[in-house]
Amino acid sequence: MTTSTRLLTLRVRHHSRFVRRGVHDKKKLSASWRMPKGGHNKMRRQLKAKGALPTPGYGSPAAVRGLHPSGYRDILVFNMASLSGLNPESDAIRIGGTVGMKARAKIQAAALEQGLKVLNPRESGEVAEPVPVPEETAEEVTEDE
Repeated sequence: MTTSTRLLTLRVRHHSRFVRRGVHDKKKLSASWRMPKGGHNKMRRQLKAKGALPTPGYGSPAAVRGLHPSGYRDILVFNMASLSGLNPESDAIRIGGTVGMKARAKIQAAALEQGLKVLNPRESGEVAEPVPVPEETAEEVTEDE
């Protein structure tokens, strides 16, 4: 196992989950982290059983910080010029969401020729699936002769 692979698994294994205070009490609260601000707040005062606050000690190793879970550097690309100078062994591209289908197809083809991994690939003819329309319940009228 290479060093970066070992550090990536270490990052995942030691990943702490910081949960917003009161998320189990109120249905409308999302679990996404919010810093507790109240004066009497026990989580802000860091009482032992009230949950951990994000602190520098929970950070991932510097060698793998910011890497995609696959181990590649995640490079955001909006045009063909951005593909030049990328290393296929360490870089993977993510095509921007505002790029149209024609340009996306060209960028994706050029990236595959260079040996780059595309993190959000699409098929060339892929379109959004149509919304299913409920069938009418009215019976068809048949002519009896």
